[in-house]
Amino acid sequence: MRRTLYNEDHEAFRETIRAFIDAEVAPRYEDWENAGHPPRDFYNQLGELGVFGIQVPEEFGGAGETSFKYQAVIAEECARAGVGFGGYSVHVNLCLPYLMKYANEEQRKRWLPAFVAGDAMFAIAMTEPGTGSDLAGIATTAKRDGDHYVLNGAKTFITGGVLADRMLVVARTSPASAENRRSGLSILVVDTKSEGYSVGRKLEKIGLRSSDTAELSFVDVRVPVEDLLGEEGRGFEYLTHNLAEERLGIALTSYASAAAAVDFAKDYVQQRQVFGKTVSSFQNTKFVLAECQTDVEAARSLVDRCIEALDAGELTPADAAVAKLFCTEAQARVVDKCLQLHGGYGYILEYPIARLYADARVARIYGGTSEVLKTIIAKDMKV
Repeated sequence: MRRTLYNEDHEAFRETIRAFIDAEVAPRYEDWENAGHPPRDFYNQLGELGVFGIQVPEEFGGAGETSFKYQAVIAEECARAGVGFGGYSVHVNLCLPYLMKYANEEQRKRWLPAFVAGDAMFAIAMTEPGTGSDLAGIATTAKRDGDHYVLNGAKTFITGGVLADRMLVVARTSPASAENRRSGLSILVVDTKSEGYSVGRKLEKIGLRSSDTAELSFVDVRVPVEDLLGEEGRGFEYLTHNLAEERLGIALTSYASAAAAVDFAKDYVQQRQVFGKTVSSFQNTKFVLAECQTDVEAARSLVDRCIEALDAGELTPADAAVAKLFCTEAQARVVDKCLQLHGGYGYILEYPIARLYADARVARIYGGTSEVLKTIIAKDMKV
């Protein structure tokens, strides 16, 4: 099916990213997985390549693009090669929208040039040991003390948390009101070198092993008032503003993973022989691949529509919830079937399909679990 999402500029960018992955990422990727993250200077390489600044205004060193399509190309090329860029996605797809929307001019001048260069990596800390999807239950506090906030609490499952230089920390700056449990939350952009800020365990995950995920703790961390993002008490409102892009980003990577799984399976079954015939010659193989390709085409169509809607400023959180729910569930089906076609080799990590299988499982959890998304979709349907 002919795809109309991209133009010649996007395809030229794709060739650049593909060449970079082949030269700089794929040969070292196993070492990154063993270490739990890329080397810190890899992010400076991405900065030099220009990928951190695509959607940053030119006055701060970026390219000034507004389209999400370049990020889509990167996600597709990483999936095609069976690799990841560590904390890249959190830095660009999660943190940048907050900085672009809510940072004041002084903060942008202070943060964005280093953001673009990869000299300052950003991550975001929302989840706590006792608080997941229910952000209203956040217990981390930030109490005003003169020209500083004093931050105390703990966070967990923080992607990019080991190597981050700046952390967007969601904290309670005032008690919740009886009418609104979500009131009183604010976002502080915390320097990770601050006294009292500490990185705890680097969590060992089933998949996404080249992306560092950590526990954080804050003990009387003093954060300058000028590092408050936006207005005090409006943190929950700010978090919901970026939900559509966050969910679309996960839907996109899930679709790309499913498409890559089909390609890996096709290559494998055309080479592997059983009973004197290639695995691809069996009717069951053809039927399974046909089922998988149908899921991929449906996911691609949904993702492409959502990307166009996002670029037009029309994508709602409920629309993105539909995309994330469908694409992550399709990814699970497709990757599982494609691993099965690999037989025993599909369970061996040197085969990309095994990494895709392990990486896929979290997609139905983070950014809103499938169960939470169903609730959101049903509410939007007014049922």
